[in-house]
Amino acid sequence: MIGDQMHIVVCVKQTSSASNLAAGSAVGSARATMNPFDEYALEEAVRIKERSGGKAVVCVITMGAAAATETLRDAIARGADNAALLSSPSFDGSDAYATSYLLSKAVEKLGKERGPVDLVLFGKQTNDSDAGQVGPGVAAWLDWPNATYVKKLESTGAGRVTVARAMEDGVDTIELTLPATVSVIKEINEPRLASLKGKMASKKAEIPVWGPGELAAEAGRYGKAGAKLSMGPLKEPPARVGGFKVAGATAQEKAVNLVAKLKEMKLV
Repeated sequence: MIGDQMHIVVCVKQTSSASNLAAGSAVGSARATMNPFDEYALEEAVRIKERSGGKAVVCVITMGAAAATETLRDAIARGADNAALLSSPSFDGSDAYATSYLLSKAVEKLGKERGPVDLVLFGKQTNDSDAGQVGPGVAAWLDWPNATYVKKLESTGAGRVTVARAMEDGVDTIELTLPATVSVIKEINEPRLASLKGKMASKKAEIPVWGPGELAAEAGRYGKAGAKLSMGPLKEPPARVGGFKVAGATAQEKAVNLVAKLKEMKLV
C-alpha cells in the first residue's frame, strides 16, 4: 500500500501485431503494439483504481528496447499513472525464466521506492510465444500467491482478493492474500481506447529506464547467461513432395495398386 492507496503493477510486452501485416509483407514489417492479452490486465488495473475512488496507483512496466516506451505511453494514455522501462543490451537473450527474474526485481524496486506493491497483473500469455510462464515465474521469484486464467477479480478487503478462474470443467473460485500476482483472460473486461486527454498526458510523462544496476540484478540471472531455454535458428520447412494418382479401372484395382505403391514407398 502507498498510504491508504493500493499499489498495482501491470507487466506488459510490446509485440508485433499480425493484424497490421499486409499479405505478402515481411514479418519484421508488422507494427509493434501492446500484447493484446496485456490490454485486459491494464484495463482491470484501471477499473480497480476507478472503483476505489482514486485510492489506487497503477504503474506499468515492460522489458525491451527504447522503442517499447511507445507501448508504455499507450498504457498511460489508457489510465495508468506511471511507467518504467527495463532495458539493457545485457538483457538480450533472456527467456521467460530470466525475464520473470528481472520483472520481479522491478517490482521489488517499486516496492522499496514508491511503497509496497499489493497486486501485479499480467495478460494470460503473449501472442508471440503463447507460453504464459512469466506471471507464475514472477510469483515464484517473489514467493507470492499466484492465480492464472482469471475471469473475475474482486477485493474482499483486509488485504485479500477473490478470483474466479476459468477451468475446463467450470469455474474455480479462490481467495488470495495480498500481495499476489494474477494473470487474466479476455473474459474479464473490455479494454478501453486511449482518450485524447490521456494521450496528451502520456506525451509529457517521464519514463525511467532501468538496467541491471538500477534493478540490483544478480549477474548470471538474466540475458543468455540466465536463460534456461535456447532457441535455434528458424527456417522454412522443406517443400512438400507432390502426391500420386492411383491407376485402376475399378475400385478393387485401385486398392491393389495403392497397397503396392505404399509397399514400394515402405510405408506399409
